[in-house]
Amino acid sequence: MLVEFGHFAVILAMMLSLIQTLLGYVGARNNWISWISLTNSTALLQFAFTLFGFCCLVLAFVNSDFSVKLVAMHSHTLKPLLYKFSGVWGNHEGSMLLWVLILTFYGYLISLFGSNLPLKFRAYVLSVQGLISFLFFAFLIFTSNPFDRELFPPVDGNDLNPVLQDPGLAFHPPFLYLGYVGLSIPFSFAVAALIEGRLGPSWARWVRPWTLLSWVFLTLGIALGSYWAYYELGWGGWWFWDPVENASFMPWLAATALLHSVSVVEKRNTLKSWTLLLAILAFSLSLIGTFIVRSGIITSVHAFANDPTRGVYLLMIVFLTVAGSLTLYATRFSEIRSESQFSVLSRESAIIINNLFLSMAVFVIFVGTFWPLIAEIIMRKKISVGAPFFNLGFTPIVIFLACLLPVGATLRWKRGEIIKSTPIFLSTIIFSLGLSLFIWIIDKSGSLIAPIGIFLATWVISSAILEVARKIKVNELKPIRSLRRLYFLSWSDYGKLLGHVGFGFMIFGICAVSAWELEDIRVVKIDQTYQVGSYQFRLNGVENSQIDNFYSQKATIISEAKNRKAITLYPEKRFYPVQSISTTEAAINTTLFRDLYTVLGEKKSADSWVIKTYVKPFVVWIWLGALTIASGGLLSVSDRRSRIATINKNSKKELLIT
Repeated sequence: MLVEFGHFAVILAMMLSLIQTLLGYVGARNNWISWISLTNSTALLQFAFTLFGFCCLVLAFVNSDFSVKLVAMHSHTLKPLLYKFSGVWGNHEGSMLLWVLILTFYGYLISLFGSNLPLKFRAYVLSVQGLISFLFFAFLIFTSNPFDRELFPPVDGNDLNPVLQDPGLAFHPPFLYLGYVGLSIPFSFAVAALIEGRLGPSWARWVRPWTLLSWVFLTLGIALGSYWAYYELGWGGWWFWDPVENASFMPWLAATALLHSVSVVEKRNTLKSWTLLLAILAFSLSLIGTFIVRSGIITSVHAFANDPTRGVYLLMIVFLTVAGSLTLYATRFSEIRSESQFSVLSRESAIIINNLFLSMAVFVIFVGTFWPLIAEIIMRKKISVGAPFFNLGFTPIVIFLACLLPVGATLRWKRGEIIKSTPIFLSTIIFSLGLSLFIWIIDKSGSLIAPIGIFLATWVISSAILEVARKIKVNELKPIRSLRRLYFLSWSDYGKLLGHVGFGFMIFGICAVSAWELEDIRVVKIDQTYQVGSYQFRLNGVENSQIDNFYSQKATIISEAKNRKAITLYPEKRFYPVQSISTTEAAINTTLFRDLYTVLGEKKSADSWVIKTYVKPFVVWIWLGALTIASGGLLSVSDRRSRIATINKNSKKELLIT
């Protein structure tokens, strides 16, 4: 019975989303204050009903209510509680319910924290949010209903996909959706500004924290997904250029460009039309990613569904959203004017170049992701686009961005003076070149990947640190006064520092593991010792056991190195009898300097097994960099200047709605 109440609550939420759309738009157009004021209540009720429906589905999974078709298909009585809970979104229908829950939550936050926005503008924003919610509620209820019942409930369930029975997958989708769906807020603000025909610095101050928050969640979601693939799939890699990985990476790149562009609108009241376009494209790419994951047009371990019929409905949603917003953008383009002028040598110019190269990166990934599908439709040929294409197209862009980043960060607004920054550039370039030259001399592999990576990482990190040193006037003031200036730096300055340092960490980790990784695959007998690099490994034995809802074969491998403590690794193979699926659980020993990564393969004889062994130098710096970047974003969000802007009703340059 509770499930039926949850189903009814979600239907009510869908009706409220349509009411919110009409109340907000019609009320704002006709200046009906009573209608406008009701949008806050509809946003709250919409979220409350959706949350109730979601909780009902969670209880059905926790209680193993197999009368619900979704529970019967994706749960099991023996499944651990964590995976019963995460099983709610470990499938297409449940994950879509989580999607609309987060969407309504963001709508509620706009109504909650939007008191300083003009009433009509807030009504337009909530109207757009309501329309997006309605489209996805309709898709959920009519094509992907998570509350469908089983006429003849089974005794037990079909279990969750074993690959998804992992703590990483309990947290990866929610963070990713918080980022994906969060981009709907900049989109709604952009559409609302287009409806009004005017925007300015206040609009930018409003959009920036929402964009930052979405960008942070998207960063964490992508990082969690990358790390999950690294340790769970047993292939030893951290990024495969899988279509679904690309689907999350493209909106992240667009959001990164939007973050930089919106700062120009805030500071200089220029690049307004470009910033609006980025806000539209970022959310559009998020919708395209949803289509990729759920349409069945691609095959991926990350894909949630393989139903072309659902794909058609999603394609309609993508088309309506993208085509409608771009049409509005085209009709209002001439009314959005940028008043400020700036020189070629300025921070504005650097951000424009930054945006152009980020857009090029999105284009390269988009073409590589969709070209196989286009080629199959047009030329009737099946082709594949793999890592070589993406690496060839994407790597030069990253190198250029890394080289440009410190230069653009030191330039002033409107008119930069590169001469004043020359000592900083010279010192960091000399130090970075010296360190990379030293690495090239001592590196026995002969690869240029490590020296180039060391140069870029050092250049980005040292320049970011020296830029802070310049702001606190280390060379001009006494240490106590410099420390005082450091203490009073804004959170945005600290966030910028962490963001750039994290980017340098990632470059270093990617290049180090690419250049120096060791891989060994061999058949190993019990008590046999083998060597990989400077490490010795010994297979002590393999034990069989039954745990919860799977059977386990766990190896014990001892790793030793000169003057180092012995390390015990437990790689494992699991067999889930309900779905007759086997999974591989890698054993990883991690330090800041390297990962020892072992995988138990097939059994070759009574006492021998295939063992895969990797030594991965500095690979953890990739995820350390992502966490540092996300931490910088959170610090920037907490900056008082990123909080809700007060609208100046007397300024023609501000967003005016009367």
